[in-house]
Amino acid sequence: MSEEQKWPDVLWIVRHGQSAGNVARDAAEAAGHPVIDLPMRDVDVPLSELGQQQAFALGRWFGQMPDEAKPTIILSSPYLRAQETARLALDAAGMDLTSDVTFVTDERLREKEFGVLDRLTRAGVRQKYPEQAEIRTILGKFYHRPPGGESWCDVILRLRSVIDTITRDYRGERVLIVAHQVVVNCFRYLLERMSEEEILTLDKEKDVANCSVTAYEFDPTLGRHGKLSLKLFNFVAPLEEAGAPVTRKPDAPVAAKG
Repeated sequence: MSEEQKWPDVLWIVRHGQSAGNVARDAAEAAGHPVIDLPMRDVDVPLSELGQQQAFALGRWFGQMPDEAKPTIILSSPYLRAQETARLALDAAGMDLTSDVTFVTDERLREKEFGVLDRLTRAGVRQKYPEQAEIRTILGKFYHRPPGGESWCDVILRLRSVIDTITRDYRGERVLIVAHQVVVNCFRYLLERMSEEEILTLDKEKDVANCSVTAYEFDPTLGRHGKLSLKLFNFVAPLEEAGAPVTRKPDAPVAAKG
């Protein structure tokens, strides 16, 4: 590794597997209910049975890699669905937390916070907070911050400090991040220096699939001292090869989608 290299050799960014929250939201939308019925905090929502299958499929994909290509650092959102995805994948890959990898839980990788809109369906937002629906239409979700919640810009701000940590502590490592759909997209915005229009167009075209892989590799020929180069985005072949259904529903309230 060159002394001038500040990036990891490889960076994988993975969205967690399908969660019980995804299933509950779909049921609420189908029934026309204003509120998503969940008996726990968003941070405590576990994977669904399908989400567990997806995490195992992802882990088997990592397990097929040679040892010198596997992750050495795992950074996970503190949300239960992300931590379960990371740990199930590591188990399926045959990797040992005590000797093979360093596992770090980082609250900066948490889900975007929706504030007063949390657990509301599109119908629920229109009924309870019609003024927020109007404001979001005017501002767009990149800048709209619901009361008690975050805009995409707020998520990007905390991810900037995550990148600072990665370039300081994990240069030359192989880093796997397990987090959430908005986090995946906001990392792309930062790492590829996108504009608001570019990242929102990308988000509108396709939801990030559960347990899909976005991957970057360090390229020493880019820039003055090398940069990360995108190699995979929304890569779901590990799931398809294992026969695990691919799911793409967003975690966010439907009203937060553009």
